Amino acid sequence: MKAIIQRVARASVTVAGEQVSAIERGICVLLGISVEDTQKDVDYIVRKILNLRLFEDENGRAWSKSVMDRELEVLCVSQFTLQCILKGNKPDFHSAMPAELAQPFYKSILEHMRNAYRPELIKDGQFGAYMQVHIQNDGPVTIELESPTGPTDPKQLSKQEKQQQRKEKTRPKPPSESSREKAASRPKVDPSASSGAEGDVSSEREP
Repeated sequence: MKAIIQRVARASVTVAGEQVSAIERGICVLLGISVEDTQKDVDYIVRKILNLRLFEDENGRAWSKSVMDRELEVLCVSQFTLQCILKGNKPDFHSAMPAELAQPFYKSILEHMRNAYRPELIKDGQFGAYMQVHIQNDGPVTIELESPTGPTDPKQLSKQEKQQQRKEKTRPKPPSESSREKAASRPKVDPSASSGAEGDVSSEREP
């Protein structure tokens, strides 16, 4: 999951010439949902959105307070184009979650955010609509977030497994019980009493 978070003086969403949502000072979040996203991605993104310290405190110290600390508004807008993969100069959106799955998933993100904050301060655009998003960026301040999802591609997982197996093969192994028993039963040789070569003596020493 990807999110573009902008600190704003105000922001609004218009559909077909009609304003459907607006906020004053706060943050505007453009959210792109991937086909691989799960509840863990939701938890991560929502927590970060609400706790990013993008605002000053009462003494004017920058980067001290979150949108929740200041009790400011959040405007969240679904934007599948954040999941773009370029093929030459043409954008490809196959990594974006299909609309029929993304819509209930997106609603669950909003619900999660409202439960974690104050419902009346969480505003929304219009899912699937052709929107005009008017953002008055304050700063400008723009933060890009991406949830730390692990790879789910079987080929990638297989590659990681092989790398792990190679690491295990090259890792030095502790001596086995039988090796320790043999070492313990091996007679010790006094180097000063030996008439053999130094190499012969050292080969008989305990490790």
